Amino acid sequence: MSTPARHHVVSLAQLGSQLAALRVSRNLTQAELAEQAGVSKRTVERLEAGATATQLSTFLRVCGVLGLESRLAQLVPEPVDSPVAQLRQQRRTRQRASGTGKDAPAAKAKPGKGWSWEA
Repeated sequence: MSTPARHHVVSLAQLGSQLAALRVSRNLTQAELAEQAGVSKRTVERLEAGATATQLSTFLRVCGVLGLESRLAQLVPEPVDSPVAQLRQQRRTRQRASGTGKDAPAAKAKPGKGWSWEA
């Protein structure tokens, strides 16, 4: 097993033990947590054991029952604009329109003659 994969498994095991500790601190059995989350007791057992085959939606349901919704938002950082996007936002706002060119009088002027209105 490579180092990143091993770290991933260790993290899941730590996460599972933290979920188990939270469940116990809220005085819930695995069966009660499973019922409230709408999953099987076996699924809760696998989550607490750090199994890799659990779905994210299942994990989120269990976290919801344990009251962890607000803490989950801290796991994903707010998106940050790229440096180019930040520069675009800092640029001055345009004060005038440049026109489309089709209505501009200079585009309709004939060479060698002065400008005149066209009807």
